Amino acid sequence: MTTPKTRQLPLAGLKVMELGQLIAGPFATKMLGEFGADVIKIEPPGTGDPLRKWRMIEDGTSLWWHVQSRNKRSVSLDLRTVEGQDLVRHLAADADVLVENFRPGTLEQWGLGYDSLSTANPGLIMVRVSGYGQTGPYRDKPGFGVIGEAMGGLRYLTGQPGEPSVRVGVSIGDSLSALYAVIGTLLALQERSRSGKGQEIDVALYESVFAMMESLLPEYDASGQVREPSGSALPGITPSNAYRIRDGDYVLIAGNGDSIFKRLMTVIGRPDLAEAPDLAHNDGRSRRAEEIDAAIETWSQQHGRDEILSALDEARVPAGYPYTAADIAHDPHYLAREMIQSFTRPDGRPLKVPGVLPKLSATPGRLGHGGPALGAHTEEVLDELGIDEATRTKLRNAGII
Repeated sequence: MTTPKTRQLPLAGLKVMELGQLIAGPFATKMLGEFGADVIKIEPPGTGDPLRKWRMIEDGTSLWWHVQSRNKRSVSLDLRTVEGQDLVRHLAADADVLVENFRPGTLEQWGLGYDSLSTANPGLIMVRVSGYGQTGPYRDKPGFGVIGEAMGGLRYLTGQPGEPSVRVGVSIGDSLSALYAVIGTLLALQERSRSGKGQEIDVALYESVFAMMESLLPEYDASGQVREPSGSALPGITPSNAYRIRDGDYVLIAGNGDSIFKRLMTVIGRPDLAEAPDLAHNDGRSRRAEEIDAAIETWSQQHGRDEILSALDEARVPAGYPYTAADIAHDPHYLAREMIQSFTRPDGRPLKVPGVLPKLSATPGRLGHGGPALGAHTEEVLDELGIDEATRTKLRNAGII
């Protein structure tokens, strides 16, 4: 992957402050940093972002950290102190974007709310990510991604019928909220280019999940129908399911296009289903979903995975299998698309990390460097602010930086 120079990147020159921790807010600033923004991450002295100690730890630092905080500059600063808050105001006066994911009202308690900061910098865009949003009866409740996934409707649908719901397996609620935060940032920047004024962007975890729930609400409103968990099937879209194969494992087959369905039925030796008039379109197939799934699995259980995928590829029927991390790391398509990248850790060892998305033809994003050490850029940033050494020493001795 060719790493473009900062000046060639689409967000070069954009100054972003990150006041937050863990996943949603920092994931959003990660994306902005990959496309050239100068992201200054504010962390509490001594401990830093808790994500530094999440998941697998190596040499005292989370491997996740090197993905989530790449291309950022770390400044250790105690936001609970008057001096720390003054420094944030100083930084915000020259910033384009401030991203925060504290509980609503926290910044206001510190005198760092939007009304205060935008007085000195009318063009400031403040992105606020929280569990329930900045308004409404639940605004003050603590909310993590898993709660947003539950309230947004996703958790209820995830799992097998009649069994307890399960997690998706990753922090999808936080990640979706981060994407909406980035979209909101880019929209606000576009508006600022016309009006010269910034604005607040209010992203709620549960709303980011709810926005993904397709026809869940209108189906309930129109018919009173509550969509139920369906395991690996896709209710109302047929056939699309996981099918057991000869060795007891599974393949995923999506034959729900009208012409695709006919080709799939031909492959499995069921021309009667391929040509059945009532199965020509999805609504008819969905009424006979169990019969169709049974026919596919009768065929799939007689064959191995590679044989099945080869036959379906030749027939142009979408099919695959659940990838593990090992499958991803060695897959030729991932490699060809430069989605498996490596950077060098401070000790000189390489570490594989996901590539950069989305892919821009003229101004692609950068992989850059991994997550910085806590406070690695404090002196550098304070120097840019013009803070003299005597003041820095005083702040350092007081534990504020």
